[in-house]
Amino acid sequence: MAVTDPIADMLTRIRNAVMARHDSVPIPSSRMKLYITKILKQEGFIADYEVVGSRTQRQIKIILKYAEKNQPMISGLKRVSKPGLRVYVQNTEIPRVYGGLGISIISTSKGVMTGKKAWHQGIGGELLCYVW
Repeated sequence: MAVTDPIADMLTRIRNAVMARHDSVPIPSSRMKLYITKILKQEGFIADYEVVGSRTQRQIKIILKYAEKNQPMISGLKRVSKPGLRVYVQNTEIPRVYGGLGISIISTSKGVMTGKKAWHQGIGGELLCYVW
């Protein structure tokens, strides 16, 4: 079955795996999803990731991260810009997620990065999602 919004599908798979307390979750691979996964790893929301499978059927295996008492590091994910309604922000309009406790992920002309990094570089772009 074709997915109309692959990024929303990725976020939903991660959200469901966290709620079910799974150790890892496989996601069909794409370049954009790999960039988002790298940001989640850099910011400490996931433990690790690896690309598995053959060239035509690649998947990203995301290893989820939990704190003490089995509390997940990811408490929420929200898709902002959708295929039906794209949301673009300038560098002065980049939102802070939960007062700086979360991150916003932005697709800019210089690549996919966090909102904080885009703000420091003075560039805007498409606001993909929030993670907290």
